[in-house]
Amino acid sequence: MSETAISYSEIPIWDPATYDAERHRLVPSFDLLYGAVGDLVAQLGRTRPRVLDLGAGTGLLASAVVAAVPEVRLHLFDGAAPMLAKARARLAAENVEAVTMADLSAALPSGPFDAVVSALAIHHLDDPGKRDLFGRVHTALRPGGVFANLEQVDGPTPALTRRYEEMHERHARAAGSDDAEWQAALGRMAFDRCAPLADQLAWLTEAGFDPVDCIVKNGRFAVYAGWRS
Repeated sequence: MSETAISYSEIPIWDPATYDAERHRLVPSFDLLYGAVGDLVAQLGRTRPRVLDLGAGTGLLASAVVAAVPEVRLHLFDGAAPMLAKARARLAAENVEAVTMADLSAALPSGPFDAVVSALAIHHLDDPGKRDLFGRVHTALRPGGVFANLEQVDGPTPALTRRYEEMHERHARAAGSDDAEWQAALGRMAFDRCAPLADQLAWLTEAGFDPVDCIVKNGRFAVYAGWRS
């Protein structure tokens, strides 16, 4: 994986009008993966938990959290105004406590939060950027809080990474992704800075999370989590 730094302005922009349908076709086991994040927040057992959603996009992950915890208070954090506008339109006003427009290298909102969640955003950071973000997330959490990340990961070997890529295309095609959509997805993924799952779990431990674990995995897509003790 290249560690060359990239600017968020270089990454091709998703169309908010088609983003949700594309996500359903391009992310295998969509309901299981997104639902697992909501379940992790629900398992905290907290009343009206405060949840920071990093890279909130159109609110797909936030909706999964609301489905699991209807009284959740969300802080949406994303660098794209059109995506945030769609997220606000889809979510009930009582669930949206605040919105911040910024990328993941910016300072995080003041906590403490009961949970920090993210879906398919942190892989845009290089490895030092991921490690730095994990430390900042740990600081933003209350004791006992959880960080749950739905992420696209590399395999532990190049051969397994290639196998995951092949699996991904088969699943996307089976879900209805056509040539144009898949080629556009490949163009966006060229900007990804993915890392192996084991490395990311180690970085969570390094940041102070205990325990850490992978909750769900389907090829290159995983939900992993760490708890602040």
